[in-house]
Amino acid sequence: MKHLFLSVFLVVGVACLAQTNEGGISQQMLQQIERAQKTSTTDRALFNAIASNSIDNLTQNFANQGPVDTYFSVETKKQSIHDQKSSGRCWLFSGLNVLRSNFALKTDSLSVEYSQAYLFFYDQLEKANLMLQGCIDHAKKPIDDQRVQFFFKSPINDGGTFCGVADLAEKYGLVPMSVMPETYSAENTSRMAKLIASKLREYGLELRQMVADGKKTAALKERKTQMLGTIYHMLAITIGEPVKEFTYAFKNKEGRQVTAEKRYTPLSFYQETVGAPLNGSFIMVMNDPRRPYYKTYEVEYDRHTYDGHNWKYLNLPMDEIEQLAIASLKDGHKLYSSYDVGKQFDRKRGFLDLDNYDYGSLFGTTFPMDKAQRISTFDSGSTHAMTLTAVDLDDSGKAKKWKVENSWGPSYGQAGCLIMTERWMREYMFRLVVDKKYVPENLLEMEKQKPLMVMPEDPLFQMDMD
Repeated sequence: MKHLFLSVFLVVGVACLAQTNEGGISQQMLQQIERAQKTSTTDRALFNAIASNSIDNLTQNFANQGPVDTYFSVETKKQSIHDQKSSGRCWLFSGLNVLRSNFALKTDSLSVEYSQAYLFFYDQLEKANLMLQGCIDHAKKPIDDQRVQFFFKSPINDGGTFCGVADLAEKYGLVPMSVMPETYSAENTSRMAKLIASKLREYGLELRQMVADGKKTAALKERKTQMLGTIYHMLAITIGEPVKEFTYAFKNKEGRQVTAEKRYTPLSFYQETVGAPLNGSFIMVMNDPRRPYYKTYEVEYDRHTYDGHNWKYLNLPMDEIEQLAIASLKDGHKLYSSYDVGKQFDRKRGFLDLDNYDYGSLFGTTFPMDKAQRISTFDSGSTHAMTLTAVDLDDSGKAKKWKVENSWGPSYGQAGCLIMTERWMREYMFRLVVDKKYVPENLLEMEKQKPLMVMPEDPLFQMDMD
């Protein structure tokens, strides 16, 4: 019994010593932390309140709870609101929102609803190819190399940007939603994605071994093609096999058929409704205060590296980004844009404002980081793409508030839209895609600079996928 007691004593003693290593929380430090805690009745009341309520409900700023002003001096034409359901395809919904809005403006009476499932199928197939080809190209690096881990950690995902919409639509065309509607797995991507990711990781290891065994390029290509055949099959039985030909007649905005039925392929439908290449017609601008403005950057290993264009953008101050947005909206054209939508977001009212919640007062502290610091520390970044549709300007032409079409269904927020104040926009807006005809010549010249390469692990260059 004495030996047992001595053993327990030694184990406990060693454990205590382990906690006093330099940099750890020692007993003395813990006591100091505990002595610094408040023991007031106010803190006990706060604990009781927080224990039974959500933090957001307790921190709502009552003075900011009035009716949301829904008037906008500049507003594009309304269109139907879609719902991405439990998927991360906001970028695809926002990009297609812009394309269908442009078509409606061009025809003045016709409308079209594009199939998100159709482009999503090819997006997933190309991302699978990126992963497999990346495993081949970096096969001689160790498995724990940062670039190799990039491919294995996230072999496939739902996210993307407008660059992907442009590449996919030009290459594969577009089809109406009625021709290839949403499936359960398109709207609920989690299980499908996990199974495909597991298969891709297995295939990635096999390709690495083939390279280690000295297999020729032709053999690697043939095996990769076979692997993609399996991925294609998995996608086809979950999202649906892409339509090759279809018959379609256009309707007007009231839903009445106004054209005769016509036979299309996805590419001929793209020509009919978009009509010209998207790549080269727009620039992406971004507000990243960590980096020098008026420089062009390119994200290496964007998700369509082998089948399209890397994600390239011009870094600009918010003042100039807002002027580009205002010019486009005044001409009736909606814009792809992205945000950190979870910050200071009153979901019930569909309202984004810096004063919606007073977290500091509840916890007796402050949250003073600026935009650059939040990005650098992964505290903030672009998470969700939405379609910028309206701006309210003051007498001097400066923005007071903005409105976006969201992809969370027509009953969410303000009839499917969100309204954001100018102050919130400047802090949590990151990306904007704008047609070149609204961009001043000096900015177009800057966008042509040789881009500085940025790694995909950068905190700001995660995909839009909320």
